[in-house]
Formats: sequence, C-alpha cells, structure tokens
Amino acid sequence: MNAFLEKEEKVLAMLKTVFDPEIPVNVYDLGLIYKIDIEGEVCTIEMTLTAPSCPAADFIVEDIKQKVGSVEGIEKVEVNVVFEPEWSKDMMSEEARLELGFM
Repeated sequence: MNAFLEKEEKVLAMLKTVFDPEIPVNVYDLGLIYKIDIEGEVCTIEMTLTAPSCPAADFIVEDIKQKVGSVEGIEKVEVNVVFEPEWSKDMMSEEARLELGFM
C-alpha cells in the first residue's frame, strides 16, 4: 500500500474513535464527516453536526484534531464545520442505524 493510502486509512480509523458524547456511534458512521483532504502533512476535514446547536460541538472538533493529529505524517488538522447539506438520519451507515434502532 502506498504511503498516502496508508495515511488516509489511519485518519479514517482515528475518526472512527471519535464519538458524540450523547450518541453511542462514532462521527464517521453517523455520517457527520463530509470530506477528508490530505495534502502533505495537513489534513482538512469538512464535517457537520446532528444539530446546529449541538452542545458537544467544541468537544467533538477538539477530539478530532487531537486524534487525527496523532497520525504519523499529519502535523496540522483543520476542521471546518458546515451545515450544508443538512445532516439527516439517512446519512448514517447501516450499522449506525441498527445500533440506534432506526432499522
């Protein structure tokens, strides 16, 4: 596997360890991660929240920065929170919908 794909895989694995404290599913499977862009040592993540007034927003963003920043070869993590497109339950993985009782 080439170094870029390996780094991307590690970033994805770290994102799957970030949880909204109010929901027992990681942010990736919740469908909150819209885009991951890795350029050299900088990882830019575009994400949303389940609601614009999410009380855990700062915690989630900081957790992402810390965990993704721990990936070898990533020196800087930028997280952009967007609300377009608006998040919906349809964005969750099948496993997340099952875990939360939506199936």
